[in-house]
Amino acid sequence: MAMNLDTSAKTPESQALEMLRTQLRGQLLLPGADGYNEARAVWNGMIDRRPAAIIRCLGVSDIVAGVNFARQQEATLSIKAGGHNISGLAIGDGAITLDLSLMRGVWTDPTTRTARAQPGALLGDIDRETQLHGLATALGFVSNTGASGLTLGGGFGYLSRRFGWTSDNVLSMDMVTADGRMVRASENENSDLFWALRGGGGNFGVVSSIEYQLFPVGPEILGGGIAWPAERAAEILEMYRQVSASAPPEFSLVAVLRIAPPAPWLAKEIHGKPIVALFACHSGLIEEGVTAMAPIKGMGSSVGDIVQRRSYVSQQSLLDATQPNGRRYYWKSEYLSSVEPGVLELAIQHAQRMRSPHSAIVVFPLGPGVQQRSDNHSAVGNRDARFVFNITASWDKAEDDAANIDWARSAWRDMRKFSTGGTYINFLTEEEGDERIKAAYGKNHARLVQAKTAWDPRNLFRMNKNILLGP
Repeated sequence: MAMNLDTSAKTPESQALEMLRTQLRGQLLLPGADGYNEARAVWNGMIDRRPAAIIRCLGVSDIVAGVNFARQQEATLSIKAGGHNISGLAIGDGAITLDLSLMRGVWTDPTTRTARAQPGALLGDIDRETQLHGLATALGFVSNTGASGLTLGGGFGYLSRRFGWTSDNVLSMDMVTADGRMVRASENENSDLFWALRGGGGNFGVVSSIEYQLFPVGPEILGGGIAWPAERAAEILEMYRQVSASAPPEFSLVAVLRIAPPAPWLAKEIHGKPIVALFACHSGLIEEGVTAMAPIKGMGSSVGDIVQRRSYVSQQSLLDATQPNGRRYYWKSEYLSSVEPGVLELAIQHAQRMRSPHSAIVVFPLGPGVQQRSDNHSAVGNRDARFVFNITASWDKAEDDAANIDWARSAWRDMRKFSTGGTYINFLTEEEGDERIKAAYGKNHARLVQAKTAWDPRNLFRMNKNILLGP
């Protein structure tokens, strides 16, 4: 239920709100207050919603107070951490929003090779702290992404070919339940909840911290980007297909078809023209990386090449400029068991029809790290996925919404036949409902319904890719 809280009138709701304010360490922002518009903003500029109140949490006690308030008032509750999800469900009209973005602490223990992060931590926060010790975990590709949302939806990045889904490398999570209790989930405590949280999203409670397993990576790796004119897309992508099929787990390649942005590493004469680009990361020994990169370097005649020895932290932010806050975004995505020539042919065809210079068709690698565990290891499942294709429509003006959305949908309809049948829950747009959620979880969906029934039987946590209760 949405709330309309008028604090000028002494209604039971407004009195409850003022009582809530006295319980918080952080701010309680109402419409019109300083900072309200900034706090309700999310990465996807298509999302423009006005919560009834925003609680800017500074600690777990604020989370507990906010959950209890929303439950007692029977209000819609939304959870904002990084605010980077494509669906924008971190914010709801008339909702109570728990804003966790100020809780960005990260603590690394180099002896146990673990790190614990607060729920508002961004990927870059974790990478910078863990890389002080030459350690890392498998996080995503854009450093401004919220780590908790990424992890709860499964998560993948350059290190996933070695270490699996981000959620595979979680040791424990702390969570505030729908009835305001604090619990820990791990293999030894609340193991059913632990299973569900690793891929099941925010359906079960508010995660207040995550403990990650770390691995020796960096601080220097071999990586970067290299691009060619789109006329060479067929041969470059065929090389990509062959190299990816036999690459060692340490070597990840992301393929991108798009219009060349005015990036300083790309030749000026290619700016504004179609390109095919590969973003490479070899996280093992540098000399082994040089060998792995040889087929790519051997293609010659690139229009930009920044594949080099670099810090792992810089590698993790290479794609940040392609995903700025406030641009309009619409995605369609599927998992692939392999990269077939047919899917690459269709990718090239649809890339030629892009309606915006910011859009792209992207193929991300998963590989052996994901396959090394069983499908029922955690809720994320999809262990047959070796690649993710993502059709990323991105543009600036609202009047261009229809054209760009139509392009993404058309490309997806053509390319979908190559899908495993599964899809990445974090890449689903708001419109994609129960059918697509069930496809994302496959045979794990029924067990997720059981966990949802046990931990959130009244569906307080429904502003997400919701696991519906009942048949």
